[in-house]
Amino acid sequence: MPRVQLPRDARAGPTKAEVRAVLQSKLGLTPSDHFVEVGSCTGAVTIEAARRAGRVTALERKTERAEVTRDNLAANETDAEIELRVTEAPSGLPDDADALFLGGSRNFEGVLDHAVETGIDRVVMNVSRLEVAGDATRAFRERDLLSEVVQFQVSHGYDLAGATSFDSDNPVYMLVGGTGDDGEQVAADGGTVSGRAPTEGQR
Repeated sequence: MPRVQLPRDARAGPTKAEVRAVLQSKLGLTPSDHFVEVGSCTGAVTIEAARRAGRVTALERKTERAEVTRDNLAANETDAEIELRVTEAPSGLPDDADALFLGGSRNFEGVLDHAVETGIDRVVMNVSRLEVAGDATRAFRERDLLSEVVQFQVSHGYDLAGATSFDSDNPVYMLVGGTGDDGEQVAADGGTVSGRAPTEGQR
């Protein structure tokens, strides 16, 4: 799959490539999926999702960032039907999404309520601030959405006096979950999670 091209940048910058790779593995998008992103910014996540899902709806509340998303989408080959909405979540969210990604924390509780009300199978949220991660984790749990929380950090090598040293990016907290049509939690691998501890034979 070709690398994502981002000829235009935004102040917030794109979600890092390594984080996007983990995100896509958790979402498990297929050509039959309708993927929704809240806060498209540079469009990096939107582009990668549009190479996997059959339909993509991207929300961006800031007009200037939506223009960046639109220009970057035009610079990449994608197969999905894509709609870019210049609006704010949760009011601008569609009712038929299969997978949802929150790239920011603005109005996240309202977005999660929408996910529950419309039965979105897979919900992933990225957080970089510890306090917000705690609030978001509680919000996911209160709505029976949470299947796992992943915390990871990526470091990139650079040359230092003829050897390799590393610069570390900020840690990322990734909340993963969702609800199936029958109300069961959905695990990252597509299975369901009952919330009970494993039995002796399952350990």
